Amino acid sequence: MILPERSRFVIYALGIFVCYFLYGIVQEKLTRGRYGEEVQADGSVGERFTYALALVWVQCLCNYVFAKGLLTVRPQKEDTTHVGSYVACSLTYLLAMVSTNMAMRWVPYPTAVVGKSAKPIPVMILGVLIGRKSYSWTRYACVLTIVLGVILFMYKEGKVSNLPAETTMLGEVLLFLSLSMDGLTGAVQERIRAASAPSGQQMMKAMNFWSTLMLGVAMVFTGEAKEFLYFTLRHPEAWTHLSLISVCGVLGQFFIFLMVASFGPLACSVVTTTRKFFTVLCSVLLFGNVLIARQWLGAVLVFAALFVDMLYGKQKPPAAPAKKPPAEGRVSEEMKKLTS
Repeated sequence: MILPERSRFVIYALGIFVCYFLYGIVQEKLTRGRYGEEVQADGSVGERFTYALALVWVQCLCNYVFAKGLLTVRPQKEDTTHVGSYVACSLTYLLAMVSTNMAMRWVPYPTAVVGKSAKPIPVMILGVLIGRKSYSWTRYACVLTIVLGVILFMYKEGKVSNLPAETTMLGEVLLFLSLSMDGLTGAVQERIRAASAPSGQQMMKAMNFWSTLMLGVAMVFTGEAKEFLYFTLRHPEAWTHLSLISVCGVLGQFFIFLMVASFGPLACSVVTTTRKFFTVLCSVLLFGNVLIARQWLGAVLVFAALFVDMLYGKQKPPAAPAKKPPAEGRVSEEMKKLTS
């Protein structure tokens, strides 16, 4: 039985929300927690997990194995996508993640939140310029409204940084690079969908295969692979958190690629952008935190835009009227018919 389009969209979106909500909790335990009882140079007790490349590498490897297993159990039609498209998509995807992680060292958290909340905009712009997509004006308005609503909801006022202007500007440049890479990733995915229409599992397998290779090379050259191995030998309990993160990441990315394959990267970027908004909103409703007027306005904008987009966002832009061929062209076509 094939589910209706809207039902599939809701299932995929809920899968992304739930998996990455749990993912964030476990990731914080891994990256913020302490391992062991040794006293560090700064006087703190326990060693921290600081191996960002290794963390992403483990996830990409698990994602690849999961997708490969699915395709082995349930074989699908051959994926005819050009290898270069997957390599380019994997590279831009990894550059976006690395740029974001590096930017967090030089810009305050609210700036990073506001910057990444605008992710659907470059995805849409580069999808039109490179991915040859077209959207209705309703879809443009809804995406911009969602981005504005998330910014209003998430932004925190007050003094947010004591960093020099030079380092803050470097962080903002990295954020801009990250958004550009997000847009390029979406544009390449649009062209892949238009050219060969691979399934979500096929996209997941190919992109994670190349991501695993690229990250593996980077870990070897930077020396992080050896340091990560020594850390896990000293603290084997870290594998528990890594395993939980991998499970949540595998299922979350599975739903993401199903979303991209079925509805496109723009719909996926809107879902992943609003995920953070809904996570905070759930914490407000469950734990009774107080929202200020600006945050309520942002919540109303997001819900209103999502509702309008669900009803009208899939309307196609009006097609240009077909031009009649010139008289000479019509004569030549008639001659071809007569001589054939």
